[in-house]
Amino acid sequence: MTKITAAITAVGKYVPEYVLTNKELETFVDTNDEWITTRTGIKERRILKGEGLGTSYMAIKAAEELLQKSSTQASEIDLVIVATATPDLPVASTAAYVASEIGATNAFGYDLQAACSSFLYGMSTAASYIESGRYKKVLLIGADKMSSIIDYKDRATCIIFGDGAGAALFEPNTEGLGLQDEFLRSDGIGRDFLRIEAGGSLMPPTIKTVEQKKHYVYQEGRTVFKYAVSNMADVAEKMLTRNNLTEADIQWLVAHQANKRIIEATANRVGVSGEKVMMNIHKYGNTTSATLPLLLADYENQLKKGDNLIFAAFGGGFTWGAAFVKWAYNS
Repeated sequence: MTKITAAITAVGKYVPEYVLTNKELETFVDTNDEWITTRTGIKERRILKGEGLGTSYMAIKAAEELLQKSSTQASEIDLVIVATATPDLPVASTAAYVASEIGATNAFGYDLQAACSSFLYGMSTAASYIESGRYKKVLLIGADKMSSIIDYKDRATCIIFGDGAGAALFEPNTEGLGLQDEFLRSDGIGRDFLRIEAGGSLMPPTIKTVEQKKHYVYQEGRTVFKYAVSNMADVAEKMLTRNNLTEADIQWLVAHQANKRIIEATANRVGVSGEKVMMNIHKYGNTTSATLPLLLADYENQLKKGDNLIFAAFGGGFTWGAAFVKWAYNS
């Protein structure tokens, strides 16, 4: 019996029109373009503006682009997973709404939350459904409206994050392409260093929690940076050693776009040269669940069937991991 693997067969993206530059940030927080660029590599980020527009708006746009580009009928989709840290509503599934809005009438949907590792975890989930043989088309969307949970008076976080969405379609493959290997990890110590303190069951919202700005992202930057550098590099290296790969075998490193120094440290650890490192952090900042699919969409025209891609991500929780994927098509 031919082994079924799960391959990405199409990608799509959406980023908001509004561009928040470092220069503009200088006007309402104590920072400057040189400081931001030197420490993060970020020059600008996209912000979703407009009344009543949430994460689902961007997820729908990214999904619609994917469907249009790949000539896929929404009714053919079996499952929609929305990887996100900023769902539209706390209880109602954003994915269920997205599926309905794009016309995926035969799909079920749910959200997946693992902070900046959400899309990577979602890749594992989507692949498992495909490999089971039970489902043929799984749409995985990474989308976050980070501007909705950022305090723009806090320079530790407001310089980093942006809004955006990316989508990937997973389908069965019998050529040995698609997801080859993965290594996923988590450590609960992380919620002390990167979190939103209020709004959950531990600290329900009150007037006081709002006044004390406890509904915004808090990050202890140095600690998170240290954990991210070591753990992303470790798991990326593990993908190579476990699969007997050398730097020459790798065409692309697809790393979570949190900080240019973290990306470069990961690349150095696995010996991947700069031209093999996907990078768009300068344009979008950290879009959390959307960084990996946005990279795939931006670099799609450079990807070739059979290319070896190493994915790596790190997020709050802490959550982190890596995956080895063989690209399945020529664009």
